[in-house]
Amino acid sequence: MTEINQDFADGVLHSRNPETNKNDYGRILCVCGSAGYTGAAYFSAQGAVRMGSGIVTLATPEGAWPVLAVKLNEPVVRPMPQDENGLFSIEALPKLLALAEKADALLIGCGLGRSDTLTEIVCTLLEKAACQIVLDADGINSITGHKDILRRTAKPVVLTPHAGEFARLSGKPDATAADAAQFAQDYRCIVLYKGHRTRIFTPDGAAYRNTSGNPGMAKGGSGDVLAGMLVSLCGQGIDAVPAACTAAWLHGRAGDLAANALSEYGMTPSDMLTQLPILLKRYNSKTW
Repeated sequence: MTEINQDFADGVLHSRNPETNKNDYGRILCVCGSAGYTGAAYFSAQGAVRMGSGIVTLATPEGAWPVLAVKLNEPVVRPMPQDENGLFSIEALPKLLALAEKADALLIGCGLGRSDTLTEIVCTLLEKAACQIVLDADGINSITGHKDILRRTAKPVVLTPHAGEFARLSGKPDATAADAAQFAQDYRCIVLYKGHRTRIFTPDGAAYRNTSGNPGMAKGGSGDVLAGMLVSLCGQGIDAVPAACTAAWLHGRAGDLAANALSEYGMTPSDMLTQLPILLKRYNSKTW
């Protein structure tokens, strides 16, 4: 199993070419959020922004839009039709497909909620989107019972489950990391299995083990930040496996810096977002 560390990240990231603009750093679409779950959508979009994406669009149900439009300055926040429960309605699907056509990478799931309609929306996006897809949280829950769709996507999907989400997806209440490794091969996907020493498993049987992170990261919102960072790297043209590994390491290292500054008890996902740009200074095109 390959260990992910600073040297690994340095082999993936590099300084930027001065002759570039926002279109050179990826168009990201986050399909996230619902009534009562605006925080997850916020953290995923901010994770993508802080990781360096050129353009981030957050598509969210119209009831969540007023909150997120006020909180988010850099992303474009697009209100979508919703049902009586504040979740995406089926009328949102054509709009989401149109946005996905323009995206370099697509994140589905943070704060999404659950319904039969959402399952239809998620499955349709998986089948029709041509770009790299990252599936997190309720995006993963939406395909429980529809796992075969992972074999029909344009590119291998990156799934980012914690143990409970993977247990539901696999149908094995006692599922382990070994089951996640086999799942990646069986369903032609990349599984970023979150937990102590997060591991990444690939369709060809390769395995990677993260070496950063601490228990202070075990707070709601941390995984949403990671999902945003990961989709950002994919949108910047980095292949899904090194993107997943690098995002996991940087996410954990940002958590370590936050814990050192503020304690494992007191640190928050917002503090991790603050620490991330400090980590990324080593990749500047020059020393300022």
